[in-house]
Amino acid sequence: MERHAESRSVPLDLEHHGDGSTLLTATTALCHPRHDDPQQPGLRVGDGLWRLTVVVRHRSGSTSRFAVTAPPAPAAEGPTLVSCPSAGSGTVFRIARSLDGHAMLKVAGPRQQAELTAFTARWDRITVHGRLIAAGLPPSRFTAEAVQRAGGAVVPVRPDWQGDRFTFDVPLCAMSAGKRTTHVWDLRLRCGRTKIRIGRRLTDVRHPNKVFRTPFRTVALPTGTLLRVHAHLSGAGRATVSCTVIPTNEDNAR
Repeated sequence: MERHAESRSVPLDLEHHGDGSTLLTATTALCHPRHDDPQQPGLRVGDGLWRLTVVVRHRSGSTSRFAVTAPPAPAAEGPTLVSCPSAGSGTVFRIARSLDGHAMLKVAGPRQQAELTAFTARWDRITVHGRLIAAGLPPSRFTAEAVQRAGGAVVPVRPDWQGDRFTFDVPLCAMSAGKRTTHVWDLRLRCGRTKIRIGRRLTDVRHPNKVFRTPFRTVALPTGTLLRVHAHLSGAGRATVSCTVIPTNEDNAR
């Protein structure tokens, strides 16, 4: 791989076929030099376009160089994406086509984001687990918020930080206070004017809301109120919570 004056190389495995042809295969993990763990094994390539070239060394000592033709674009959309961000750093490694039809590796470092890793549902709470990627600021300076989709009400909550990983309980008491209808809330992190939506993006799943499905739960609040809660992903992969107060016999008597 070549970019300007830089180059990276990977050895090729040769497989001779009976018809006289030879299959050349190169396999390696890809890492970003700034955003991946320095101890992580793999070929380290920085941002930009890297041209793919096959270099053949002959027994005579001479070399031949061949450009790699870009593969055809997928004919139809499948359940997974052609390329996806690195699950470790959020860096995107994608095969691109040059103007002359040759294959190039396009590397783009991660953008600032908050990646949802899990929802934990219990009888008295819903807990959000995630990590902050490419924050540019100390993670501990960020707070979490639940933002009502209709109306724009904001309920803040203080996350527990372990390095770049965060955990917080969804503030269901404040989100349901005085409400009798279903309300949908989006979850995000905030530091000053910087707002980062929490979501599931480091995946090759094309429609995460249809694959990472979560059940509805009945949650009992300390006030005695019962809620029907659904912590899930939206169509765009955002972490979302809908909650509805379950009427009691006392409520029905009013």
